[in-house]
Amino acid sequence: MRSIWNGAISFGLVSIPIKLVNATESHSISFRQVHLADGGRIRYRKVCELDDEEVTAADIGKAYEDADGTMIPITDEDLASLPLPTAKTIEIVAFVPASEIDPLQMDAAYYLSANGVPAAKPYTLLREALKRSKKVAVAKYALRGRERLGMLRVVDDVIAMHGLLWPDEIRATDGVAPETEVTVRDAELDLADALMATLGKVDMDTLHDDYREAVEALIAAKASGEALEPAAADERGGGKVIDLIAALENSVRAAKKARGEEETEEAQEGAEAPVAKVTSLAGRKKSGGTGAKKKAAPAGAGRKTAAKKTTPGRTPAKKTAARSTTKSAAKKTASNSAAKTAKSSSAAKPAAKKTSAKKRASA
Repeated sequence: MRSIWNGAISFGLVSIPIKLVNATESHSISFRQVHLADGGRIRYRKVCELDDEEVTAADIGKAYEDADGTMIPITDEDLASLPLPTAKTIEIVAFVPASEIDPLQMDAAYYLSANGVPAAKPYTLLREALKRSKKVAVAKYALRGRERLGMLRVVDDVIAMHGLLWPDEIRATDGVAPETEVTVRDAELDLADALMATLGKVDMDTLHDDYREAVEALIAAKASGEALEPAAADERGGGKVIDLIAALENSVRAAKKARGEEETEEAQEGAEAPVAKVTSLAGRKKSGGTGAKKKAAPAGAGRKTAAKKTTPGRTPAKKTAARSTTKSAAKKTASNSAAKTAKSSSAAKPAAKKTSAKKRASA
């Protein structure tokens, strides 16, 4: 890669010769401006406002425009005479945790390459020190005629430098946040958490520019004279969200469907759910009534059941005791049911008398 700046890293009393190369590149497709009538290119010419003549780059200098419009000329010699200790040096001023660097300050990114064999040892020393400390270096450097702020960190086995904006170049957030009072319910937060969990992580290497690919396909089709079918309209729309809960629930379902998790969860739920057994009415045995009626069965039936359950080891005396116990239990059950029936009938008679009296009064 071609270097854009040569200098050294100042690490205390250690000086590391380095080359600065761009760490990023733009893949954006650029267009030319053309005349719609004949397709001719539109070009910009640098013209002097006073004599209306086109000038070349060699005839163009720098000047600062004052508040009243006065131009104050500034030459390259004037700038070179200024005290700029970082003109050829990346001067490390501190080592701080990466969390102290606000991402808003991040600017262009560069790779720092060791310039020559003698630079390999101090370069490696700084790289390993950054790795072990888990910190980043804050540095000052000069590039393209101005002093800048930078952050050095390790990427793979290379020291990378991110240009940083100066703190006073970051605008305040006043007037940006919503001014209306908004209350967020716990249910909405729970659904938002569920949506974030469903979306999960992403492999950054798999992300790509879909629009750029579409533009490239359009250019290729036009160049070959083919007709390109228009893309389907986006059905998501950009209207107002009326029901936030419904929108979150639909988003969770859509994310699960996109990941193929919906069918799996439904299958698991079906496997774990208990299966109810259904018995047909025809196959059911008719009930013999209440438990009291079942207990008050004929004495002969009771004797038969007792005889079946008797074990061979029982003596005749035990059999007789069992039979008497069964008979007494049956008598008690029968007397209890008779008493209940008598109480209900006696309670029903006064009610019937009251009802008939009311009917006579109304007549």
